[in-house]
Amino acid sequence: MISPWDRSQSTGCCLCCHVRTGTIILGIWYMLINGVVLLILLTSLGDPDQFHLTSAELANDLDVMDDANMCIATAISLLMILICGMATYGAYKQHAAWIIPFFCYQVFDFALNVMVAVSVVVYPNTIQEYLQELPGNFPYKEEFMSMNSACLMLIVLLFIGCILGFKAYLISCVWNCYRYVRRRSTTEVLVYVTTNDTTVLLPPYEEAVAIPPKHPPPPYPGA
Repeated sequence: MISPWDRSQSTGCCLCCHVRTGTIILGIWYMLINGVVLLILLTSLGDPDQFHLTSAELANDLDVMDDANMCIATAISLLMILICGMATYGAYKQHAAWIIPFFCYQVFDFALNVMVAVSVVVYPNTIQEYLQELPGNFPYKEEFMSMNSACLMLIVLLFIGCILGFKAYLISCVWNCYRYVRRRSTTEVLVYVTTNDTTVLLPPYEEAVAIPPKHPPPPYPGA
């Protein structure tokens, strides 16, 4: 028997829809984002003069390192598209194992954001250093630079906290989808006890309906 709490956790809604639908939408959304990033990276590799920095202070070895970073980012984008595609396929076809890589990526991304929040608390001066490295035409740069350090740190922590809360909600959605698919594929088995105390395991209803009958039913005799 499944408790009502576990059932609500397994089939709970995500964005006013089922967890399977929410996971499929989330996987497609991540694939679109990484597809756009991959397109930009491939375009930058095809036309380096358009995207590379033209500052005279950059040396040639830094340009080569930039090309290497572009290749690494392209490989990461391809891997992310593959992982998101696996999650989408696993949620659609109800294969629980295909959702695990995407769930692990979400947990890893959440852990990185937690480390960023901890670094902001431990080293609050990094916020000012990051603002100084921004371009001069960045919106509201001067306003942020003139703010108090404690107030600026509080704003950054609130912003990171909202991001962490949203990411935790998405992680719970994918995890509930995994639990739902796994439970659906492993517990849809009927048990029938015969008169001579032998136990017979019957297949799920969908598989039983799909099995063709071995012998046709006998004809109905007329009255």
